[in-house]
Amino acid sequence: MTQTWKTVKPYLLITPQTLVFILFLVMPITMIGVVSFWEFNGYSMTPAFTLDNYVGIFTSDVTLKTYLNTFKFLGMVWLATLLIGYPVAYFLSFHVPKLKWQIVLFLLCTIPFWTSNIIRMISWLPLLGREGLVNQMLLNVGLVNQPLEFMLYSDFAVVLGMVHLYIIFMIAPIFNSLMRIDRNLITASEDLGASGFATFKEVILPLSAPGIAIGSIFIVTLVMGEFVTVRLMGGGQAASVGKLIQTQIGSLQYPLAAANAMVLLAVTMIIVVSILRVLNIRKEL
Repeated sequence: MTQTWKTVKPYLLITPQTLVFILFLVMPITMIGVVSFWEFNGYSMTPAFTLDNYVGIFTSDVTLKTYLNTFKFLGMVWLATLLIGYPVAYFLSFHVPKLKWQIVLFLLCTIPFWTSNIIRMISWLPLLGREGLVNQMLLNVGLVNQPLEFMLYSDFAVVLGMVHLYIIFMIAPIFNSLMRIDRNLITASEDLGASGFATFKEVILPLSAPGIAIGSIFIVTLVMGEFVTVRLMGGGQAASVGKLIQTQIGSLQYPLAAANAMVLLAVTMIIVVSILRVLNIRKEL
């Protein structure tokens, strides 16, 4: 009896998590996949098996350009969050001596995230608009002769909004990786005569790479499905796959939206798996 209990116990322990995983992840994705093969005649959908929805995605110039535009947003947001997030995490890890102040300053970075995403996006409107504070300041100091139109309702505004929303998801894992680095390794590098740049390049950067990978996965998964920021900051002038899916759902084109969702999921998984193949993040988890 005891031996049987020891054998069954691990399976009983994982049963609740398995049920939650199946009910709230596997089954919804499966249903989306099934609906993606249904027929849609422009007015109603019919249970069937057709590849027309997927063929339409890969043969539509508009849809393909929307995917390319999403990749553009992803690349720009990833680069911006990395260039901003890494120095912030580095400063907190190596230039703030006391752990207490490291925690305090890190919490300060999270203050903007205490409000909803929509409120944070709306807060940019009076700053970046044609009559906004930034344009008024530039006009007053004479740097420009007329308001800058690209600052709002543009790709620039969308990228800025996403960076504002998701920068913490790059800072946090990098900060965690940098804090895990054994300081004796840095001391040894300096004792061997390595310059500060050489120490960073050969010791700090490679050891913080798993944190960069985790942050990159966060950015990929968040940006690829983004639609709220695209709608608010793009003002109808920017497009993304998430916004396309939202529009299709709003017009009751569920099979087309489901097909786009499955393609988007597949593309996102390919990017995430590629990151995992390049860098080993198991030590960080």
